[in-house]
Amino acid sequence: MSFQLPELGFAYDALEPNIDAKTMEIHYTKHHQGYVDNLNKAVEGTELEGKSIEEVCKTGTDNKAVRNNGGGHFNHSLFWQILTPGGSKEPVGNVKAEIEKMGGMEKFKTDFSEAAKTRFGSGWAWLCKKEDGGLQICSTPNQDNPLMPVAEMHGTPVLGIDVWEHAYYLNYQNKRPDYVTNFFNVINWDKVEELYNK
Repeated sequence: MSFQLPELGFAYDALEPNIDAKTMEIHYTKHHQGYVDNLNKAVEGTELEGKSIEEVCKTGTDNKAVRNNGGGHFNHSLFWQILTPGGSKEPVGNVKAEIEKMGGMEKFKTDFSEAAKTRFGSGWAWLCKKEDGGLQICSTPNQDNPLMPVAEMHGTPVLGIDVWEHAYYLNYQNKRPDYVTNFFNVINWDKVEELYNK
């Protein structure tokens, strides 16, 4: 079965004023759809055809089209899941407990924001579950993610922020720090907890 654009789960304007409707529409229907279409072309007829997107990311393929578009599809699919209108404000359950071990919510916000704001060029900042169940913050360039062998830090992403300019430039222009700050207003911590518990 070919990869498909996942359901967004909310209206394009549902995250305003934190993320504007036009950015959401273009991001979802043009950028993410492009990754899906190009990934399907790239895996067609290869040993990766029919594998899950997680398996594709973990293969460490030298095929740049698979790496870039596979990462783009995985990253955005996770991104849409952890966004919610109005946000859910605070972590819950195991994620809350692990963030407390990292120094608490304010330290987490500072460290995560720093990873997002200082990622040079395009990329992502992540909160990842390590093999021992702990959490770690990291960032990756372009459409790479911590599932990929090329990543500097490895783990299972449970929260991510897209810091490509296409994710914020219409509304925030060059003010990436403002976009990162407002991202915390629309995080679905219940979904982050669900991803952690998987």
